[in-house]
Amino acid sequence: MLKFCALVLGLSLPLIAMAQPNETLALTQAQASSLAKLPLKCVRKEYPNKLDHVMNDKGEVQSPRALHPAFYGCFDWHSSVHGHWMLVRLLKTFPNLPEAAEIRAALNENLSAANLQGEIAYLQQPNRQSFERTYGWAWLLKLAEELHGWNDADGKQWATNLKPLADALVTRYVNFLPKQTYPIRTGVHPNTAFGLAFALDYAKTVGEQKLVDLITERSRTYYGKDTNYPAAWEPGGEDFFSPSLMEADLMRRVMKPAEFQKWFAAFLPELTKGDPKSLLLPAVVADRSDPKIVHLDGLNLSRAWCMRSIAAALPANDPRRKILLNAANSHAKDALANIASGDYAGEHWLASFAVYLLSLNR
Repeated sequence: MLKFCALVLGLSLPLIAMAQPNETLALTQAQASSLAKLPLKCVRKEYPNKLDHVMNDKGEVQSPRALHPAFYGCFDWHSSVHGHWMLVRLLKTFPNLPEAAEIRAALNENLSAANLQGEIAYLQQPNRQSFERTYGWAWLLKLAEELHGWNDADGKQWATNLKPLADALVTRYVNFLPKQTYPIRTGVHPNTAFGLAFALDYAKTVGEQKLVDLITERSRTYYGKDTNYPAAWEPGGEDFFSPSLMEADLMRRVMKPAEFQKWFAAFLPELTKGDPKSLLLPAVVADRSDPKIVHLDGLNLSRAWCMRSIAAALPANDPRRKILLNAANSHAKDALANIASGDYAGEHWLASFAVYLLSLNR
């Protein structure tokens, strides 16, 4: 079993051997404690900050915290959201973390009813239709999904406070998706497949059947006939998603196993031969202080989670399963060693991707 080593986080624990294809990626409480320190450093850190903000008049020249009372930290809105998701996930998984009290204090402060009403008020202003569409929307629903049904007094309160914002974003999905004629196949924030996958997870968890049906239809319409995907063109120089793998990770959610296996064979037909190599080898990150180049660390993490999830949807004797799991492990090993690089360009968000990867088997 791969133990996510604390050496990754600048500590002195030794690196334990990488997982074999049929084993899981695991996170210990000690390592979760080290990881938790990264979002705790930034969920209440207002600057530096990169706003996605259309100003309707001079009165909207305001600070990040004034505009976004809940999600003003971690450099940008969506990173703050998935930083909060990560803290909830770690607290649920390891309730006795040494940082538990600090996590609860930060979440109580940021996820108050008043702060989240402030976030809704922001969305309701003119020229905000495309704000954080759909990357930030998807992570907000992932946070709401994580809180849903948690038998914890604080968690129940945060879930109640968050629900109106989650509902507002469900409405946005329902209004927007019928108008989105074409999927966005980029390797960064607007990637449609990612936005649909996380929204579908939420909709299934909370019983939003209208959204489940819409996402299922849109997914099939956008991607159901895709064949011979040009995955050899990946990665792009600032990708943190693989467009091909993210699409396949969505379709294994939407299709029954036999249908997905047939679709996937036509989608990446060369995979049984270990091609394309560019998809199966970890991306090289030349400068972790560059906010765009460091995206490639995130690509290695998201590729790993997609590969493992896709492999799990294939038969045990399918040769593609071993190919994907071996590639996932090499991507995970490469990326997990660079979560805490010492530079805020990556540290404000990469730990969330790591925790999502390491949570898949829990």
